[in-house]
Amino acid sequence: MQLPPFEYIRPESLAEGLQALAEHGDKIAIMSGGSDLLINMKFRLDGPEYLLSLNGLPELQLIEELDDGSLRIGAGCKLTELANNALIKERYPALQAAIFSVGSRHVRNMGTIGGNICLDTRCWYTNQSETWRDTRDGCFKTDSEQCHVIKTTTKCHALSSTDSGPMLIALDASVVLASQAGERVVPVREFYQDDGLDHTVLEPGEVLVAVIVPPPRGRAVFAKLAQREGLDFAAGSFAAAVSGSNEKLDSVCLVMGSVAPEPRVMEQAGKILMDAGLTDESIDAAAGAARLSLDEVTNLFTPPGYKKRLIRALVKDALTELRDQAVRG
Repeated sequence: MQLPPFEYIRPESLAEGLQALAEHGDKIAIMSGGSDLLINMKFRLDGPEYLLSLNGLPELQLIEELDDGSLRIGAGCKLTELANNALIKERYPALQAAIFSVGSRHVRNMGTIGGNICLDTRCWYTNQSETWRDTRDGCFKTDSEQCHVIKTTTKCHALSSTDSGPMLIALDASVVLASQAGERVVPVREFYQDDGLDHTVLEPGEVLVAVIVPPPRGRAVFAKLAQREGLDFAAGSFAAAVSGSNEKLDSVCLVMGSVAPEPRVMEQAGKILMDAGLTDESIDAAAGAARLSLDEVTNLFTPPGYKKRLIRALVKDALTELRDQAVRG
């Protein structure tokens, strides 16, 4: 499959890139590593007239510790670099695990943290070749006002498959968004939207330039299952962060990935742990609550019943690991 024709723009600075975004509007697409975008262009899911490469811009390559102890990571940092970063490994091992789980080594060598956070949603009925899609009617993500997953819905139900997104939500991280109008900081929890077609709050002419991770204040864990490690997107992923003792938790954040158009925060499961701590009974109850909170329909190569059993197992195993971290000191 060949790429469609486009004009390639490689700015020398972020300011020059933001100017190109403002000038070309919805005719331009942003590329850094390109491991997802270029495939979508070959499938004719994306057909921008202009391709803006932000790869290598020095403003997006920085990793720095802020005065309050937070870590600011440039959106253009390669995933391989971050997975091997000593500071991330020491302070945020669960984030390192989430980054290391992205694709294969070759994908991580090309992909960036900004690209993974903004990863486009995926659907069995859409992420296929143009020839395959021509055998059926279009959908919200192509050229029609319908969803093949849920026939009566009024929105797209393509799934968010980002690995870093759920973990960053659990760690209470924020992203820095920039445009010619200036910068704004948005919590990662508020960055995603429950719509597979419009799944982030990025405005036209805006680009994600950095992620800010606050100082670690407890324990965290990341778990993921893919049919073929290094090749397939997750069938399900789970990120959790807690503070306090096993008997009395001060904070809990549980987030599921690859189950909805956005990473899904498991509020009821978190409340169970806040009320009872990390015990065998509460862990089992939280895993059951996570299972029940999922939608009845899934569209990414796995039937709903399998995904619900998978999520329950992921949550139970990961929460047990969180409890054991405290025991090991």
